[in-house]
Amino acid sequence: MKPISILTVVAMCLASPAAAEFSLSFKGWDNIPLCTSGNPNTVGNPEFTLKGVPDGTTTVQFQPKDLDVPNYNHGGSKKLKITKDGKVPAGTFSYKSPCPPSGSHTYQWTATARKGGKKLATAMAQRKYPK
Repeated sequence: MKPISILTVVAMCLASPAAAEFSLSFKGWDNIPLCTSGNPNTVGNPEFTLKGVPDGTTTVQFQPKDLDVPNYNHGGSKKLKITKDGKVPAGTFSYKSPCPPSGSHTYQWTATARKGGKKLATAMAQRKYPK
C-alpha cells in the first residue's frame, strides 16, 4: 500500500468541501396570547433563522403544521426573499396561532428553499405548545 502524504489529504479535503446543511430554527410564542381553546388567534410569525441556504435560492416558503392535528390549516404559507444573514424577523407575516383544545401539541415549521418553481431543499423545526 502506498503511503498518502499530509498534503494529499489536505488537498482532498479542500477539493470537496462539505456543503452546509440547510437548517431552520425559530424563537417566539412567548409574545403571543396563550391559546388553549382550539380557536386560534391571528398572530405574527415567530423569528426564524436559516443556515446553509442553498446557492441560487430566490425565495423560502414557510408553512406551519400541528403534528397532532395535521389536517388543520394554520395558514402562513408565505414565500419570502431571505437576507444573507438568514433571519426572518418576528411579525413578517400572519398565520393562525398554535391553540390546542386540550393539553399540549407539537407544532412544526417547514421552510422550503426554492429557485423559481423548483424546490432546492427543505428544513424543519418543531416544538410543543404550550410548553
